[in-house]
Amino acid sequence: MNRISLGTPLTSDVVEKLRIGQQVSLNGIIYTGRDAAHKKLIELIEQRKELPFELKGQVIYYVGPSPARPGRVIGSAGPTTSGRMDRYAPKLYALGLKATIGKGRRAPEVIKAMQQYKGVYLAAVGGAAALIARSVKAAEVIAFPELGPEAVYRLIVENFPAIVVNDTLGGDLYDESIRVYSAYCRNAWQNRHC
Repeated sequence: MNRISLGTPLTSDVVEKLRIGQQVSLNGIIYTGRDAAHKKLIELIEQRKELPFELKGQVIYYVGPSPARPGRVIGSAGPTTSGRMDRYAPKLYALGLKATIGKGRRAPEVIKAMQQYKGVYLAAVGGAAALIARSVKAAEVIAFPELGPEAVYRLIVENFPAIVVNDTLGGDLYDESIRVYSAYCRNAWQNRHC
């Protein structure tokens, strides 16, 4: 399968063409954020204060990178569990966020927000943190430095690999994979191959 190259920021037109299971490569600027940073972003929104970056068209990667070794831009940068950000994600999608990257399933309300506001969820491969870090060409803390590795970073990425897990049509790669595997096993059992 060919990998689709996506430049950031993303537009609704681009995001609406993506389908579950497609492999993508991100190029441009993405932002990082985990639970503590998301809580602070939502507080800023509720207080009607300026955010550290414009949400419209942006991508947030759920990661808390480790410190960079000498000569490196960033340390290990593997995805964290996305479910911890589910309570914040619908609001961010409503304000123009186009994609999030992490690992694991998303809550139904997040999937609904992606459909409504034309966003997607991408999975980065857990266990490939060092490989993913090679896609990061520059990293700068832009907000909440007191959070250490959980601060918000601006990353410049080249060919950052990910897979579309949830699309704007409500598709869910995890559900689809279970359906396909179950059908295969039923067929194999009937043919005595399982």
